[in-house]
This record gives sequence, structure tokens and C-alpha cells, in this order.
Amino acid sequence: MVSQILLVMIAAIAVTIFAERRNIQAPLLLALVGLAASFIPGLPRLELEPEIILTVVLPPLLFSAATEFSFISFIRRLPSIINLGVILVLVTTFVVGAVSASIIPGMTLAVATVLAAVVSPPDAVTAVAVGRKLGLPSRMMTVLKGESLINDAAALTLFAFATATVTGRHLFIDNGFLYFIYAVVVGIVIGMVIGAIIHRTRLRMTNASLVTVLSVLVPFAAYLVAEEVGASGVLAVVAAGFSLGHNSTETGYAARIQERQFWRTADALLEAFVFAYIGLQMKFVIEEATATGFSLIELLGLSLLVLVAVILVRIAWVFGTGFVSRWQTRRVRESIARMQAGEEPPPRLGRLGRRDGRFERRREVLRQGGYDVPEPFTWQENLVISWTGMRGVVTLAAAAGIPLTTLAGDAFPGREVIQFVAFAVTIGTLLVQGLTLPWLISVLGISDPAEDKYRASQHAVARDIADAAGRAAITAFRDGQTDARARAAAEQMLKRASVEDAAERQSHSEHDSMVLELGRAVLEARRTALVAARDERKLDDEVLREIMEEIDLQQAVLANWEPGRFSG
Repeated sequence: MVSQILLVMIAAIAVTIFAERRNIQAPLLLALVGLAASFIPGLPRLELEPEIILTVVLPPLLFSAATEFSFISFIRRLPSIINLGVILVLVTTFVVGAVSASIIPGMTLAVATVLAAVVSPPDAVTAVAVGRKLGLPSRMMTVLKGESLINDAAALTLFAFATATVTGRHLFIDNGFLYFIYAVVVGIVIGMVIGAIIHRTRLRMTNASLVTVLSVLVPFAAYLVAEEVGASGVLAVVAAGFSLGHNSTETGYAARIQERQFWRTADALLEAFVFAYIGLQMKFVIEEATATGFSLIELLGLSLLVLVAVILVRIAWVFGTGFVSRWQTRRVRESIARMQAGEEPPPRLGRLGRRDGRFERRREVLRQGGYDVPEPFTWQENLVISWTGMRGVVTLAAAAGIPLTTLAGDAFPGREVIQFVAFAVTIGTLLVQGLTLPWLISVLGISDPAEDKYRASQHAVARDIADAAGRAAITAFRDGQTDARARAAAEQMLKRASVEDAAERQSHSEHDSMVLELGRAVLEARRTALVAARDERKLDDEVLREIMEEIDLQQAVLANWEPGRFSG
């Protein structure tokens, strides 16, 4: 088993490298190569327990994405994310379940609901990779990444409830709605608590390697603890990732650099393995499904109908809710305009304002321009979002995790057919949507000129804040010196454009140690000022992450610079 996994990993990395060099989507090529390889005569089946995929593969992928994701951006687009990541998963489950029960012979609605829960959550790995390469607006990327972080939780909770219904097993909460609420709330709380504990612990650590090791343990610990108490392990991992990612600015630069590189490497390895593994399973899934009495043509036909239902539900939901969103946005902006103009509020709001004064305070905020209504997506953007429904690792793991038997000891009804349809839908969405997504984005020419201006203005704000903080640090150092030469060196630094450049130029002088120490202090002052601006909502979280990466590298250079090392 270990040797098989290693061989698959080596082959997957080789295919990924080839795909990158040829500008091909690596996930799609990996799935196709794996699919072709599965039909090699005599090739043994590489079959992992579903618990391994759910506890070893999924948590680190979710954790890495959450730590690199802007929590502020997540909250800003939360309605859209919940709409796609939770509500659409529920709608897909019910609609596809009804369709499956009506077209698959002998399949009851309860069993069809299990199938629908398996295929309901999209995997945004391919969509995000394509969107990043083709320059999709960040607000679209935020929704796609946010959806992928929470839709797995909704789907796996539905899957657990549906399988329990079919097998006759009892969850500790029999009510589906209460079970869902419990799984969400407790999962988030566990993740936040674990994140807070780990953050306080790593602040007391100075060894960057040990800090990285500690972060590696977090996703597995959060997932297992949450699952042990019947909560959502997925949301626990995401909450822990958000907590640690948002607070990572308080840790040392060396730990941030090492963690960043580790998780990027881990992502590449795990994603390559997952998509290769999906393809490798297809031949064996076909053999098991055809052994139940269905012909391959029948199975492919049924899978095609389910695939069409999965795709159409997402398209209809995205465009339907998009229409409602634009209507609501228009109404809200009209109300804001009236309130800013001093007109009386609607009767309901008027009573609320007269009762507790909140309305008048809200009106004052509106008059000062302190309320931002997110721009609704255009029909072109909605079309791209509706086409990003590729399935992946969670569908694979859930299909493999269907129980073998019911509580009465009977075989789980339709298990092999469900697995075939799930794998076929996964491959189908990767091929149909994944292959055409770059073309669709290019044809629609989606761009957001306002976003480029916004990012440029944010970078300008960050530069001004950093420069002001740096000059303040140098001035404080200069004013605290009694040595005339040290004061002169600090004064010279104030005149230079770059503190790091000044440190390098003066590292051969008699004041090189002082210059390096001051350079490190200036970078720390910049970091502190930028983080404070982020917390005050003056600076975008994603822009801060970009600048923090540069500052971390600059701090690493100055920390390892030896005065006079290259002097002659």
C-alpha cells in the first residue's frame, strides 16, 4: 500500500509538472491520466479507507485555504457565500435526490438523497486555479473560495443524516434541523477555541520549525475533536484556520515564511494525489456497479441525467438568486439615498428609531458615507460562477464512505450504483465544466476596472502608512542618541528611499551594526502600523498579506546580515 501511494505521488507530480509547462489544467490532466491508467491490465487497485481521505487529506487542504483567506473579505461576501455554500447544497440535495429516485430503477427517495448529498458539494480547486490565472475579479474569487470552505460541512452533515436514515442508525439528535445547527455552532466554537490556544502557545515559541510543526497538527486535531462530539469537523478546521491566519501577523517573520512555504508545498502534493486517485478508481467502480445487474450503457445514461441535473440546478439557482440580489441592492440604495437626503424612514424603521435611537445613529452614518453596499454580480459573472461546479475530493470520500450494511445486517441498497454515479459526475464535471471554463472566461472578457483602481489606492495607502511609521521610528532613534555620528547616520537614513538599501550601503561603515539594528526596528514599526490599519478597516486584508510577505523577506535578510561580512 505504501509503495503504491508513493508511486502515485511520483507520477502525479510528474504529470503536474508537465501540465504546468504546457499550460494545461493539472487537475483535469491528472484525472484523465489516472482514468486511463486504471485500465492497465493487472494494475492493482489503490483503495484508501474513506476515513483516511476525510481525516488526512481534507483537513490540511481546508486549513491551508482558510489561513490564506481574508476573513474580512469572507464576512463582506458572507450572504453570497452562504447562499452557494449552504443553501445551494440543500437545494441540490433535494432536487437531485428527487430526480435520482425517479430515474434510477429500484432506488427509494431516502437512498437517492444519499446519492444527492454525495454529489452536492463542488470542489473549487480547479475553478480557483483557472480564475487566478485568468485574472477573475477578487470579489468572485472570494465567493468561490468561501463557498468551497463551507459547502463540504453542509454536504457531509446531510450525508450523515441521510445514511443514518437508510441504515436505521440513530444520531444523538434525531431532528435534522437541530442536528445541523448543533454541528455548525459546536464545530465553529471548537475551531475557534483550538485556534486561540495554539495562537497563544506559538507566541511563546521562538523556534520557527516547531511553530510550523504545531500548525501542521491543528487541522487534524480540530477535525477529530469536532467529529468526536458529533459536530462538523470541516467547520472546526476552517474556524481554526481563520483564527490563526488572521492573527499570524503577531508571530515571528521566520515562522510565517516557513509556514507559508510548507502549506503551499503540502497543497501541491495533496491536490495532485487526490485528482490522480479519482481517475484510478474508475475502472474498479465500473466493475462493481455492473455486477449489480446494470449494463455500462445504462449506468452511463443514468449518470448523464444526474450530471445534467447537478449542472442545471446550480445555473438556475445562481441566476435566480442573482436577480433577487440585484433587486434588493437597488431597493437598499434607493432607501439609503432617501435617508441621506433627510426623508422620513418607512413606518417600521421609524418606530424602531424613535424607540431606541438606533435609526438616527444609522442615518448619521449614512450621511457620512459610512455604509457600503456590495456590488451585485453581473450576468457574465453569474454565468462563470454557475459554471464552476466541478466535484472533487469530498464527493470521492463520501461515496467511498457509504456504509456496507444497514443496522439489520442487510447490504446498503444501491451502494455500488451510487458510487458509480458519484465518480461519473465527478469526472464529468471536471471534463465538461473544467475544460470549457477558461474559454468561457476569455469569451466573456470578465474584468473589473474599479478593482484595479481600488487595489492601486490600497497599495498607495499602505506605502504611506509604512513610510510614516518608518520615519517615526528613525526619528525616535535619532532623538534618543547622544553620539553625534549615530545621529548623523540616522539623519542620512531619513533621506534615503529605502531603509533596507540604507542598511546594505552602510553595512561596511563603522556604524553598520547600528544601521542594521535600526533597519530591523523600522521594519517592525512598519508591520505594526500596517496591521493596525487593517484592524481599523483602513487597509484591505489581502493587500496586507501581500505586503507582509515582502516585509517578512526583508526582515529575514536583515536578521541574517553579518556586519562587515563582505568588507575588503
